[in-house]
Order: sequence, then structure tokens, then C-alpha cells
Amino acid sequence: MLGLKVMADSAPWITYRPGLKVLDCTIRDGGLINNHQFSDKLVRAVYETCVAAGIDYMEVGYKASPKQFSRSDFGPWKFCDEGVLNKLFSDHDEEKTGLKLTIMADAGKCDWREQIVPRQESKLAMIRVAFYAHQVSEAVQMIEHCHGLGYETCANLMAISTITDVEIDTVLAEIAKTHAEVMVIVDSFGNLYREQVDRLYARYSGAMAGTGKEIGMHAHNNMQLAFANTIEAIILGANRVDATMGGLGRGAGNCPMELLLGFLRNPKFKLRPVFGLLQDHIEPLKSTVEWGPFVQYNITGQMNLHPRHAIQFRATKEKDDYVKFYDQVGSDV
Repeated sequence: MLGLKVMADSAPWITYRPGLKVLDCTIRDGGLINNHQFSDKLVRAVYETCVAAGIDYMEVGYKASPKQFSRSDFGPWKFCDEGVLNKLFSDHDEEKTGLKLTIMADAGKCDWREQIVPRQESKLAMIRVAFYAHQVSEAVQMIEHCHGLGYETCANLMAISTITDVEIDTVLAEIAKTHAEVMVIVDSFGNLYREQVDRLYARYSGAMAGTGKEIGMHAHNNMQLAFANTIEAIILGANRVDATMGGLGRGAGNCPMELLLGFLRNPKFKLRPVFGLLQDHIEPLKSTVEWGPFVQYNITGQMNLHPRHAIQFRATKEKDDYVKFYDQVGSDV
């Protein structure tokens, strides 16, 4: 029959990949919309949901330098002091829960030699080092330092859509030499399409071949492609993927956890706890903070611009004047 597509001989979409691990970055990425001023109650609720849902990692915030960021302007999850972690997660046992705690340390914004204590003295299991291409030398030092302290480590090259292939290759060659377990494709501006994810995955996996490193995916939803691009990365072989509850995150937000877990089909993941968290904690946040793929974020995504432009515009009285915003940022490109 003309136009009839032949069904595939197998149906991989109804099975699952046991080695694939999910990281929840609700509190870390979501903290960018409220200066990391989440209540202990909310952070604990996300933690308990991650445990109940079978999620592998929870990123609880940043290790930002208190010399650069004022504690009066930012909440505790901007700094993730060990005292705060020990208090809120006093009962945490990664062997019993199956959940590992992690933080993000930004190159240039973290006093990593002083702030990061040895693994045996912390509730944390992994340090994710985030950096721009020009910061790769410091990132390598940070990764090796944290590895020496006993942590799992992960490399997050940010703003991948803004740098050249030569720069990407140079960064990958340097990270390949390190002890980082994971190299993450980070679509900071929510600018990538499927074809670009394909090319980047091939580049990343090729550079990491033979090192034992996993490839990860961290997608933003400016063009409402975060979930689709995460699926694409998984299909290609990515075994580490990020998501947030309700897509909570700066600007347009991230890949929604509730969609991702439903797609993965792994029976260890439970969706009911996630829906409970959305109902009781995440949806109520919308009365005080804003996130989601608003038109302005779609515009910055298509123009490959940092979402700060849209965030600033949506804070004005003219926030719904899409044409004015389009003309304003278009003239800046």
C-alpha cells in the first residue's frame, strides 16, 4: 500500500537501558530563578521525591565563592556549605537510598581548594565542574583536585552553541586526559536542534573513545526542544541525562523529569512521587517565581542569545510586547 511505513523488526522504545542514569538538578538550576532561596522544606521534599522515584543523582546547588557572592543576596544553596548539607541530609545514606548527592562548581566562581572537603567528610558523592571553553585549564585542575579528594567528577562545557568546532575539539582533548567520569553536552541557550545534537554527540563520543567516560545531556527548553533533544542524545547512546521537576529552571527551564522518566521505561523509576511533588510543591512556586518557554525565551533560543535578555525584559511593564523584544534583541545580534 502506497504511503504505508514498514514497522521496525524490534521496538526498543518499550524496553530500557539499565546503565542509563538520571540526575535531578531542580534545586541547582531552579535556584537561578530565585537566588537559591528555596526553603529547607522544599529542598527536602525534592530529595525525598528523588529517593522514592529511584533517581540516581540529585544536584543540590552550587559551591560558589562567598568572596564573590554575598550571603545576604543568595540563599544557602548557592554555597552548599558542609554544615548545611550535614543538617538537611543528616540521615542520607547513598547505599540504602540509591541516590547520590552532587553539586556544581563553576570555574572562576568557586574557591575550590578551600571549599571542597575530602569525600569522606561530605554528604556529596560527585562534583560537576562547569566551565566555558576559555576556562578549560582551570576546569582540568578542578577535576583532578576533586578526583584526588575521592569524588566522582563530571565536566560540563557550557554555551556549546556559541563556540567553534576547533574550540570544542581542543576542550574535549583536554578533558579526555582527566579522571572525569562524564562529559556533558550542555545546551545553555536552548539553541540546539536534533541534527546539532547528532553532530555534537559524535564529536564528544569520538573524543572520549577508549577513556571509559560516559556522555551526558543537559538541555534547556527555550525552543521547547529540551525533552526531544534529551531523547535524541539517549538514542545516540548518552547514559547520563539531566532533568528538573516540572522543568523548573532559569528562563525557559529544563527537560521535565516527569516526561523523561515516563520515556525511559525503567521499572526502577516511579512517577507517582514526582506528580505528588509537582502538585504540592512545584506548582505553588508559580505564584512567586516564573519559568517556562515564554515567547521571549523562544526568541533568544532562535537567536542563540543568553536567556538573561529575556529575563530582564520579562521584569518590565512591557514584558508581553513580543515585537518590541524581538526588535530590541535583533538589533543587538
